[in-house]
Amino acid sequence: MGENSIRLRYSGFIVFVAKVLSIFTGLLFQLMIVRVITPEDYGVWFNVNDVVAYFTIFAGVFPFWALRFTARSKAGAVKTCFAANSVVASIAALIYLSLTPVVTSLLKVDVKYFAVYVLAVVYLVEVYLLNSLESCLQALKPHTLGYGLLLSEACKLVAAFALIVFGRLSLMGAIVSVTLGVAVQLIYYLKLLVYKLRERVRWSYVREWLKGSIANIYNIIGGQLASSIFIMLFIYGGEAARGYYGAAAQIASVITYSSFLAFALYPKLLAEGERQDVATSLRTVLMFAIPMTGGIIAIPESYMIVLKSEYAEAWPILIVLALDSLILTINAVLSYALYGLEKIDERAQIPLKKLVKSKLFTAFSLPYIHAAITLPTAYLTLSTYSGENPIHAALKIAIINTIARSLTLTILYRMVHNATIIGISWKTVGKYVVASIIMALILHFGLIPHPRRIYQILTMAMLGGVIYMGILLTIEPEARRLTERIWKEAISKITSMHSRVH
Repeated sequence: MGENSIRLRYSGFIVFVAKVLSIFTGLLFQLMIVRVITPEDYGVWFNVNDVVAYFTIFAGVFPFWALRFTARSKAGAVKTCFAANSVVASIAALIYLSLTPVVTSLLKVDVKYFAVYVLAVVYLVEVYLLNSLESCLQALKPHTLGYGLLLSEACKLVAAFALIVFGRLSLMGAIVSVTLGVAVQLIYYLKLLVYKLRERVRWSYVREWLKGSIANIYNIIGGQLASSIFIMLFIYGGEAARGYYGAAAQIASVITYSSFLAFALYPKLLAEGERQDVATSLRTVLMFAIPMTGGIIAIPESYMIVLKSEYAEAWPILIVLALDSLILTINAVLSYALYGLEKIDERAQIPLKKLVKSKLFTAFSLPYIHAAITLPTAYLTLSTYSGENPIHAALKIAIINTIARSLTLTILYRMVHNATIIGISWKTVGKYVVASIIMALILHFGLIPHPRRIYQILTMAMLGGVIYMGILLTIEPEARRLTERIWKEAISKITSMHSRVH
């Protein structure tokens, strides 16, 4: 099997399982934070991430093209990407540090939080380095990203336990824990790619990537523009409103983890161009994303209690964001397909005129449609906010965002459908929906309709998964075949690892 021979389902399931396991590690991390801080502090925590995001908008520009070059076995692409992103990271860090006093002043952030914003510069640099390495590993060994995630999460938890629980450093301990976890992850990725980093830097690639970056930057600015609604929510709704939204988003984002089942689709399409893989990936993702959405909608109040009891009243936000996350998940799979089918850079050259006319550029315009809907609507909604319950403000933003995303998803689906025959079986998807509805009704009207203890909530979640799979395996033959293939691949991999050890 060649270097770029990627096992679609195996790679996807490894990353997906890692993401699912990270739910529990992430939950423990969030519990360490929320148990020692107020909703206002929690809002600041999310705002730090919002602010840093403006300075990491270029982190994925070169990696986007490096992934494509690496998947097509272009020599030197990995080292060139790492070197180029390191330079951009240094520039971004200097700009961030110089503007931090101005930004915190404009946002009227209490001076006691200033050190947290400053320390976030380390995480900022890590984001650039991580993007460069992950993009290349996704093209070569996508399953290793699952291992890297688990390693990072484990180290983050250990650090958080020492700094937050024992050290009582709250937000400062949280940011240090995150940066330490990512640092260990970076070391692991560097070890995996050390043979590629011995190749020479090819600055000719950077010239091509710079031409292509016009489209990337166009897309990134559009996405960041659309994300400005969270800054509006922080300013007009207050720290608590941003905290409630962020808390609900933490739970709902679990649904998006199912998109990692299609994680290997993008590089596989680039390297092999097997278009039937699009339907396979979308069907597999929906088999998990739909019941996860139904499970959250069934007992939303309980899931909010997992973080902290005072977040329970924000359950309507979670329902809306669960639907939003389902849309995001489908969006991710369709984006993988569209990007993988595009051949504009196949010869390691990126003609600017063709790029502007390509499907890539059209897809990169979708965030502007999203922003055109959300920004004026959010401003009109929040500018009239006057002493309103912060939960209402956050709920309105969630609804606005979800409606806009539904529209852009429709456009993206039409684009992919025009590029290739997706071939998804809607009858099969309908069975996923039926099984999910039955499972959700059982959870909602079960013996413990509104569990409030963490162990009860987690037990209900696992019970929901068992009920769903039991129903699906009974009514859907494809699900049975898929389960058998996953089991055989897992056994094959374990046997292979055992034979190498001995």
